[in-house]
Amino acid sequence: MRWFQLLAASVLPFVALAAKKSSGDRFNDFHTKSVASGPLKLDDASYTQLTKAPRDYSVAVLLTALETRFGCVLCREFQPEWELLGKSWTKGDKVGASRLIYGTLDFVDGKNTFQSLMLQTAPILLFFHPTIGPNAKTDAQPVRFDFSAGPQSAEQIHTWVSRHLPADAVKPTIRRPINYVKIISVTTAVLGVITFFAVASPYLIPVLQNRNLWAAFSLIAVLLFTSGHMFNHIRKVQYAGGDGKGGISYFAGGFSNQFGLESQIVAAMYGVLSFATISLALKVPRIADARAQQFAVFLWSGVLLLMYSFLLSVFRMKNGGYQFWLPPF
Repeated sequence: MRWFQLLAASVLPFVALAAKKSSGDRFNDFHTKSVASGPLKLDDASYTQLTKAPRDYSVAVLLTALETRFGCVLCREFQPEWELLGKSWTKGDKVGASRLIYGTLDFVDGKNTFQSLMLQTAPILLFFHPTIGPNAKTDAQPVRFDFSAGPQSAEQIHTWVSRHLPADAVKPTIRRPINYVKIISVTTAVLGVITFFAVASPYLIPVLQNRNLWAAFSLIAVLLFTSGHMFNHIRKVQYAGGDGKGGISYFAGGFSNQFGLESQIVAAMYGVLSFATISLALKVPRIADARAQQFAVFLWSGVLLLMYSFLLSVFRMKNGGYQFWLPPF
């Protein structure tokens, strides 16, 4: 019995010393856990224990709400980046030379903390400076990072955290895992496209080399843009307007204004003029019958005269000072 009392008396000082841990021991305990798991999963008690003063280390805590019922899409989008940052940091600083601990406090586990901080939104990132030691700050309040610009990447948060650490502190780089699924998907897609063109090239090349096809595409593009299609999209013009008498006006006054329907009418006029010119230049000379050829010449010439006359009349409607005109309009 006497030996037992002596043994208890000898162990008592060590028990008292262990009960009164320093802030350095507290850092080692939390750092050991973070090396094994990445950012620490905190609750109200561990958050208080981790961030309380005195503290000779830094703490970066993400306050988030990951459950679907809270509807925090930004929280769920940023969480993988936060996990990547915490794991990369702890793997690059296994000995804890940077004196920085990463932690995550979800609303479900830290309702009291959210209430004490009077937080109404998430996610919010808090950075706690040391309160004692060579890098201590006089202001004990944490630095707050708000996600007002939307989801952030791990590299952006790494830069923000690094700015609050001493210049000579260890700052491990981000190491993103290799995305083998993306590599395989891209490789398969590229090989599929190459295979498709290799198999279909005997059929596609004659089509792509067809002069008439390219001429048709070019003509459609020219008509589309010269009729004011881009003007309509840039200015967001209305489709048609009123004439002030209860009717519809198809053409807007002035050369700097137009309606959506007006550009379609002008494009149709340009198309008819282009088709008539092409027919006179290419189709009519190939007609073997002299009477039919003569009739085609008069027909397409009449179409040109009528459409060009109508086009000039449209110019006069848009601007009364326009002097040129052709009969019958």
